[in-house]
Amino acid sequence: MSDVPTSASFPLQQHLGFVIERGETSATASLVLDDRHLNPNGVAHGAISFTLMDTAMGAAVMSVVPEGCFCATIEIHTRFHRAAMGGSLQAEATVLTAGKRVVHLQARTHDADGHLIASATGSFAVIRPG
Repeated sequence: MSDVPTSASFPLQQHLGFVIERGETSATASLVLDDRHLNPNGVAHGAISFTLMDTAMGAAVMSVVPEGCFCATIEIHTRFHRAAMGGSLQAEATVLTAGKRVVHLQARTHDADGHLIASATGSFAVIRPG
């Protein structure tokens, strides 16, 4: 896998402190949890898992679309399985089908112990230049 957008080119990545790696038809987004990621109960806010999966899915889409194209989320169905209590999180996304206009994916977020924190399926629009 290769690193994709630098922190300087992706402000949300810089703010939350996650790392993105892209493979062929897949991608990961990972981070080490700290206070800015926690909800009032002291566990990772669900939006963190969602953001990691959305970002990993977008990076996976970019691994299968033609040069010059970009993508946008159409919809994501998210299921939360357990609380993330600290440590690190990693979301891995995999392309299921890639059409000319829409790419369908699945993603899973795990903690450092391998526990499934959240899972998602999503569809992304392929946007061509011009």
